[in-house]
Amino acid sequence: MIVSIIIPVYNEIGTLAQVLQQVLAAPLPPGCDREILVVDGGSTDGSRAFLTSIAHPGIKTILYASNGRPPFGKGTAIRVALDQVRGECVLIQDADLEYDPADYSRLFGPMISGQAEVVFGSRFLNGCRRQELGMSSGSWLANRILSGTANILYRAGLSDEATAYKVFRTELLRSLQLRCRRFEFCPEVTAKLCRRGIRIHEVPVQYHARSRASGKKIRARDGCVALWTLLRYRVGN
Repeated sequence: MIVSIIIPVYNEIGTLAQVLQQVLAAPLPPGCDREILVVDGGSTDGSRAFLTSIAHPGIKTILYASNGRPPFGKGTAIRVALDQVRGECVLIQDADLEYDPADYSRLFGPMISGQAEVVFGSRFLNGCRRQELGMSSGSWLANRILSGTANILYRAGLSDEATAYKVFRTELLRSLQLRCRRFEFCPEVTAKLCRRGIRIHEVPVQYHARSRASGKKIRARDGCVALWTLLRYRVGN
């Protein structure tokens, strides 16, 4: 079985090489091969040049031609890559070292065994406190609000709706007909899956939060958009 790993990139030159090394080295369940699709959304910090220089048979790079347009976000990067995915399962990997590819076997395991169609990697199932994860109080509160809202509106039963580690059957993800452009990818897929009655399976994963000073891009506005996305899909399309 081929598993596909999509890595959206925007100005991640400080961590990009290390992330790719970890993704290539991460153990997979027996019988699995990986394909890696790295999508640059218009980086200006050298990430694009670095990706252009890569000559690895297991890594496919997709470079956004901005032509004076604004860079595109995480949601758009995922939608663009999804058109070229060959694997039966697809995992979303951030390029900032907050999530550890060493968890791949745990994430893909329920998919390979047929136990799940969708797996979310929860940062909270390990019993870690906010401080142990390095998570700011604002980020923690936003996560609690989003997870709570998803559980109330959709009976999702999630401990970590906003986790970046999400794994899907490829054809299922394609069938959701995503519209997201930025970080609203997470609530859009959660809402659409729950509306179909598809159970989301959670497994514990490692997490090491980074700060705005070290390049974290999500902002308070993105949290508001995520909340609105959950509300919007509850009442319509």
